[in-house]
Amino acid sequence: MGRVVAAAVYSAGKKVTNITLDEGAAWAAKPGHFVWIGLEEPNEEELYNLQRQFNLHELAIEDALEKHSRPKLETFGDALFIVIYSPIMEDGKLQFIETHIFAGRGYIITARNGHSASYAHVRQRCEARPLLLEHGEDFVLYAILDFVIENYQPMGEAIHAQIDELERNVMCGSLNERDIQNLHSLRRDVLRLRRYAAPMVEIGEELQKLNFPFIDKNMRPYFRDVQIHVTRQMEDLTTLADIASQTIEVGVLLEASRQSVVQRKFAAWAAILAFPTAVAGIYGMNFQNMPELNWHYGYFAVLGFISVGCVGLWASFKRSGWL
Repeated sequence: MGRVVAAAVYSAGKKVTNITLDEGAAWAAKPGHFVWIGLEEPNEEELYNLQRQFNLHELAIEDALEKHSRPKLETFGDALFIVIYSPIMEDGKLQFIETHIFAGRGYIITARNGHSASYAHVRQRCEARPLLLEHGEDFVLYAILDFVIENYQPMGEAIHAQIDELERNVMCGSLNERDIQNLHSLRRDVLRLRRYAAPMVEIGEELQKLNFPFIDKNMRPYFRDVQIHVTRQMEDLTTLADIASQTIEVGVLLEASRQSVVQRKFAAWAAILAFPTAVAGIYGMNFQNMPELNWHYGYFAVLGFISVGCVGLWASFKRSGWL
């Protein structure tokens, strides 16, 4: 069973009274009045009830009963059906709550299919601005779209803060597998935010062009504001995705550089150790006639030769930056 979050009728920019779902059509038919109904996870019975009252198109109801992959706007006669998504963090994971909006002469209905940020804040804002609310359904539609877009900003800022922290970790220390996984996860979240936000640009453009009875021409600049707001969000998200990708690339390059330094040091020490090993190996061969084999100071001479050779190699590697 769905839940009616709020249902009220408005006239001349002011709230007239709260209503039940069955009273919506009667109030919407009154000149100068419109109803605003907010539902959470409505069932088929409630949607079909609204269809009968407000003469909603059957295709719009079918759409409302389905899950969608991206925001969209569709027109059915003089009515609109809009699908939008609100981002939320649930158990540390980015989720998107689908909302359906039915808008037409005398009514605006929102149906959330999950627990996203409540539209009660939108209702409070609109009721606090009676001069704008006097415009009616089109101003409420703008307020809802603007509110949904606002929800993307804190998500982007939170992801930005996490990317900055990981970037500092990468620059100060080695890049571990967990950092790479976190960066990849954040980048994927940014791309998902972009995927759900991008169609809102088209929705804003369409709302500026539509010539509907309940959309006042004076409201078109407000829908343009929605489009501009979404465009800015898209730019910020694109920048975030680039930062995440570049952080991963820089981390990989830094790690490769650190490994190269270690490998050079190993190679240098291996070369230094190879010199006494080679000399000792030669003198360990069982030959009778070898240089200085019977000399009293031959042992010390060979040790001196090895020491001088190792010190020379160490100094050479040190100058070249390998040690």
